[in-house]
Amino acid sequence: MRNTAKITTAVLAAGALSLGLTACGSGDSSSASSDYSGPLVVAASPTPHAEILDFVKTNLAKKAGLDLKVKEFTDYVTPNTATEDGSVGANYFQNQPYLDDFNKKNGTHIVPVVTVHLEPLGLYSHKVGKVDELKSGATVAVPNDTVNEARALKLLDANGLIKLKSGVGSEATPRDITANPRNLKFKELEAAQTPRSLDDVDAAVINGNYAISSGLKPAKDALVLESSENNPYGNFLAVKKGNEKDPRVKKLAKLLTSPEVKKFIEDKYQGSVVPSF
Repeated sequence: MRNTAKITTAVLAAGALSLGLTACGSGDSSSASSDYSGPLVVAASPTPHAEILDFVKTNLAKKAGLDLKVKEFTDYVTPNTATEDGSVGANYFQNQPYLDDFNKKNGTHIVPVVTVHLEPLGLYSHKVGKVDELKSGATVAVPNDTVNEARALKLLDANGLIKLKSGVGSEATPRDITANPRNLKFKELEAAQTPRSLDDVDAAVINGNYAISSGLKPAKDALVLESSENNPYGNFLAVKKGNEKDPRVKKLAKLLTSPEVKKFIEDKYQGSVVPSF
């Protein structure tokens, strides 16, 4: 069995609020810890992030002199607030546009260390087998956080289902749609809930990690899949600003971008997760 700590969504919600308040109330919230003793605890989404970290822990960490512990989180908030307040030493679950938006809105000071992989965003359906079969008035579920909603809409735009306003960035919403020939309706849900919506909507745009953890195979099951070429949404190891110099973090960054990890990602995920190094 994997040596991980699993945390329920309900506990996370309460924890996120508590941690957020702690971070906001701290007078030196931008300063990083200088205590680099003990294990490096990394907050991660269960799939594929924790799986990749567990591979490192089992096969590479001991030889590199790294004591690594993995904590699994099922939301996109608590890993950053826990990293900010020092409950964990690093996290691995997010991309740059999401982090930029999170830091701006929450006053946190999280910075990327090394990019490891990309999880292509996909459009899935239990009701149609091809994107052209989506009927007029179909309901499409999309993530409700700022960056992933924009990313979902850009995916639909790239595949001719809608047209977004020219120049729209990572804060696009359905209000920025200038053409909607199929009169699609949008259901905005927490990203983790989008796979569960597939029986209730005509289609759903689902983040790669949630697709995989729900049994979907993005490379095979997606009606359309985000291109990996020049994609800004690579997922990275991140720390609180100042902790980039932590020797444990440096060791982990090197291991996460090793040939062994690249092969593990390619073999295990078969194109549903793509190495970014």
